[in-house]
Amino acid sequence: MSDKQRRNPFRQAQFFTSANKINQLPPDEGAEVAFAGRSNAGKSTALNAITDNRTLAKTSKTPGRTQLINFFSLDESHHLVDLPGYGYAKVPMSVKLHWQQVLSTYLQQRQSLKGLVLLMDVRHPLKEYDHQMLDWCRHQQMPVHILLTKADKLKRGAASQALLQVRKALKEEHPQATVQLFSAPAKQGVDEARHKLEQWLAIAEE
Repeated sequence: MSDKQRRNPFRQAQFFTSANKINQLPPDEGAEVAFAGRSNAGKSTALNAITDNRTLAKTSKTPGRTQLINFFSLDESHHLVDLPGYGYAKVPMSVKLHWQQVLSTYLQQRQSLKGLVLLMDVRHPLKEYDHQMLDWCRHQQMPVHILLTKADKLKRGAASQALLQVRKALKEEHPQATVQLFSAPAKQGVDEARHKLEQWLAIAEE
């Protein structure tokens, strides 16, 4: 197992900085991949599984706690970005409007953004905000890879059926998008997700 871990370039991820406003973002250079999804989709848990670091991204039993853009550095020119969860957090309308503007600007103007990982609970995929995000990605020609999280909560047949249904929907909504099943506790799909990130960030597997 140690040999496999040494080949994981994401184990070296470290917290870099947080931003509440666009002017607080780090320099727009290098390459980064952002993680987005509803506040209860398990973004932080997925990031921790991919990086093999349970404490990298803070997790909470209360969805919606991540209200900053959090950057994690792999090295000086490669980053993973945890975006605030959407569509669930019980926050004031002024906060929601602020983050809609910040995220819209980030996603549209960030030149170093190479792809978006969109997380959805496999039991409740393709909700309103997910469709909005996919629509934006298609118009911006932004690569998107969907993680159907919490796959361990369903039996294998039901999970496979959910995957097929999402793939069918993507053929019309975003034909270039890719999708997979993912479970952090069961380590399901973790290597597949890492491989996608390596491709987007142009990281050579050691």
